[in-house]
Amino acid sequence: MRFDIYLLYLVLRLLGKLPLRTLHALGAAIGRFSLWRHSRAAHNTAVNLRIARPGLDQAAHAALLCEAMMEGGKSAIEIAGIWGRDAERALGLVREVRGEALFDAALAAGKGVIIAAPHLGCWELLNYWLCRKTPMAILYRPPRIAAVEELLRKVRGALAPEQVRAEGAGVRTLYKRLAAGGTVGILPDQKPRAGEGEFAPFFGRDALTMVLLPRLAARTGATVLFAFAERLPRGAGYRVHLLPAPEGLADADLAVACRALNRGVENCVEIAFAQYQWHYKRYTAHDRPSPYKR
Repeated sequence: MRFDIYLLYLVLRLLGKLPLRTLHALGAAIGRFSLWRHSRAAHNTAVNLRIARPGLDQAAHAALLCEAMMEGGKSAIEIAGIWGRDAERALGLVREVRGEALFDAALAAGKGVIIAAPHLGCWELLNYWLCRKTPMAILYRPPRIAAVEELLRKVRGALAPEQVRAEGAGVRTLYKRLAAGGTVGILPDQKPRAGEGEFAPFFGRDALTMVLLPRLAARTGATVLFAFAERLPRGAGYRVHLLPAPEGLADADLAVACRALNRGVENCVEIAFAQYQWHYKRYTAHDRPSPYKR
């Protein structure tokens, strides 16, 4: 392991010793500071919230923006804390699971399971929880710095999922795993590359939406479940949610399927609205004007 990456690993281990409440307080302060600085993240969050909650007056919008920025700061800091703990210690932070019977039934059916995990709450803790239940592969885009991959494998430890690159060979691996009755995880709100998606409504405005997940569901007959780990107040821990997919997600008509996919993400977000990654530029596309221009 490179020396700088090893130092980062040591920092993560130190952060993992701090109480979750302390980490969340630090993250909330970072979020408030970012808002005060009128950062790019704050700007993008404000734009997205106006799209998703168009009926809010100025005061309500400002309050929601502040809450979303604080939750975004918590998200960034808590990942370091989760990685800094060993997996089993981190899983001790899970206080409740809602919908676990859906997951157990899907595993027992033996037809494969697709976990659609939006950018919501603490997805690293969700990975641990899922991997303790069953071996899992996740689709990902490799980091720009190759050495970071080694760090990710080390911090995730024994409950690390198999990381499958988002390319041709990786997609074929997902098909094979599902055909064998296995489990795969995909970020359903990851913006696809140009030419690899369909436009579908997301909180009332068209967003470029991935077609890979609906195609996997349609071709394999796997059960699709949406999942996220909700952050509880005052550092009390997390609540894991598993929700059924909306009807139509495996439809042969990709327009129908992508609308259902986005509804599934919306259903999750409405449970913990401020904990969504609202700074993500979800509504950009190469052939449409961007709402994020300052």
